Amino acid sequence: MKYNEEKVDEMTLALLYLVTWRSKGEDGERAWKGFAWETMDRLHQKGWISDPKGKAKSVVMSKKGLKKAEELFRRHFGLAEE
Repeated sequence: MKYNEEKVDEMTLALLYLVTWRSKGEDGERAWKGFAWETMDRLHQKGWISDPKGKAKSVVMSKKGLKKAEELFRRHFGLAEE
């Protein structure tokens, strides 16, 4: 099936924001990498996450990627403030 890769990348990045955390002593937030490898590779190529290849079950979000992820998460999943 053909699909809009840009939209998939945006939704994946937004969902990565949902599962981010910062471990003690680490630089940057991490996120579980349980998404399609092709999508994770594209997010890495865009500079939003660290290289997903490897044994780690998570990736590091770049500062640019974390900011974009939060923006996308709020836009697509946030509730209107009352």
